[in-house]
Amino acid sequence: MFNPSRLRLARRRRRLSSKEFADLIGVSPVTVTRLEKANNEPDQSTFEAIISTLGFPREFFMGPDIDELEKDAVSFRSLTDMTAREREAALAAGSLAYLLCDWVSERFNLPNPDLVDLSSERNPEAAATTLRRHWALGEQPVSDMVKLLESKGVRVFSLAENTKNVDAFSCWRNQVPYVFLNTFKSTERSRFDAAHELGHLILHKHGGPRQGRSAEIEANNFASAFLMPAADVKSRIPIAGSLENLIESKKRWGVSLSALTYRLHKLGRLTDWQYRSYCIDINRRGYREKEPNSAPREESVVWKKVFSELWNEKVSKHHIAAELNIPTDEIENLVFGLVGLPSRSPKQERPSLRVVR
Repeated sequence: MFNPSRLRLARRRRRLSSKEFADLIGVSPVTVTRLEKANNEPDQSTFEAIISTLGFPREFFMGPDIDELEKDAVSFRSLTDMTAREREAALAAGSLAYLLCDWVSERFNLPNPDLVDLSSERNPEAAATTLRRHWALGEQPVSDMVKLLESKGVRVFSLAENTKNVDAFSCWRNQVPYVFLNTFKSTERSRFDAAHELGHLILHKHGGPRQGRSAEIEANNFASAFLMPAADVKSRIPIAGSLENLIESKKRWGVSLSALTYRLHKLGRLTDWQYRSYCIDINRRGYREKEPNSAPREESVVWKKVFSELWNEKVSKHHIAAELNIPTDEIENLVFGLVGLPSRSPKQERPSLRVVR
């Protein structure tokens, strides 16, 4: 049977409005609406046009319903400039990630979630301290946010949206936390996005819609405190000094220059006047668009191990795409482009992830 919900998902993934889609497949917008509401089924010629236009296999549209991400249950890192099409395309990518994650979970034992529910905590700084204590991180910087989240059972996926408007988003599904990071951003911005989404996951798990300004501020403050523990920052930067000094100092915490100056201001290491001056200087030098002294991009450890093991068993991205009935590039977009990994040499360490037989 033709599944209208899958048609709607594929159309949104391609960022097409109903009218644009109707024009491309040669039908009226009313027909598209009726198709997506299950009032009609497409005839053969229309079905062929749908497949050709959207680039999804025929079998994709014949499958069962896919879990969909509801916009009110998802926390988006940025809302100001994001269009409805960008939001719907990102949410559609999340639904495809569910398909892939379920497929992998049937074959591998992924790390169990180990997050603390701090929905009752209204102080983001205290929440960051509590979680650091729970994970035995002390006051040391987090060397790799993606690796840390994955080790604590968070399913981390990448988004290849080619736009700066969709930074990141997160959600819970069946008691499993998910974080989606846009690889269009710098390493420092992506790390902060990951910490921001972690804040949403533990602070706003039961809060209903999480797109209000207060929730975003709380998640921002959590991320700042989690990545830059107060005691560590104060001991390392007793006096802020010059902007050049901060460019060097920020490498310790893997944050942007803007994030570090903001944290120093909140901790009393920069006066209001100094903070404003630094912000003006950062903008003047173009450091908000091009991060100075940027770190190498973080990659997924879990997905690398999974796809290395699959590759050794002669399972390629094309096999997975065929089983899931989705385009192969959608898989690459979700796993940091790692599905084309070459086979390991015999001397390399085998992944610790265990395959479920």
